[in-house]
Amino acid sequence: MNAEQRIIVPLDVPDEKSAIALVDQLPQVSFWKVGLELFTSTGPKILEELKSRQKRIFLDLKFHDIPNTVAGACQAAARYGVDLLTIHATAGKDALKAATEAAQTGAAQAGVEPPKLIAISLLTSISARELAFDLKIPLELPEYALAMALLAQEAGLDGAVCSPQEAAQLRQTCGDDFLLVCPGVRPIWADKADQKRSLTPAQAIKAGADYLVIGRPITNATEPELAWKRISEEITTLA
Repeated sequence: MNAEQRIIVPLDVPDEKSAIALVDQLPQVSFWKVGLELFTSTGPKILEELKSRQKRIFLDLKFHDIPNTVAGACQAAARYGVDLLTIHATAGKDALKAATEAAQTGAAQAGVEPPKLIAISLLTSISARELAFDLKIPLELPEYALAMALLAQEAGLDGAVCSPQEAAQLRQTCGDDFLLVCPGVRPIWADKADQKRSLTPAQAIKAGADYLVIGRPITNATEPELAWKRISEEITTLA
């Protein structure tokens, strides 16, 4: 895929009007992320709007519940015809397996392609210190992220969300067919903000990332289209 297809831009805005304004401002963006805030505000209306514009959709709701509830949520979400859908790996193997089966069922019911199910390995806002001291996880951070990715792969999921700093290890261990979606990607000229484990777009691609989720460096830029172009050119040079 080309550079532009690798970049997913989050619609991290509070309402449908703001989301459509951002999509209009960046017509060259083909892949958009809809997260909890916007989906809670608009429901499936924003998905319908994006589909009508032939945009690809990363529905990032990070499901995390008992297997039956996760399955029901994935079956419902798959009917929207989205491209990527997230679930926390820490929901456990039973929930992950149930999610995979339910997404296939939901998509078949709606006559659409099933979404690629992507496991959240560890949120990119969490540091190694927080993992150890706040969450009381005895594993080193890279080891933990890899364990969650392998759990997801064993359960039949299509890929994992990981920080770009874990991408190389996951790519080497999980193979080329396992999708890696990397948020926390920051160009060298951008503020890292609350991302604790970031790399530049070029570094993330070299590490094995399939998709880069890049929000504020583009959407908060004085000239969003120029920021988009700079990042696309940086990735293109690797081809």
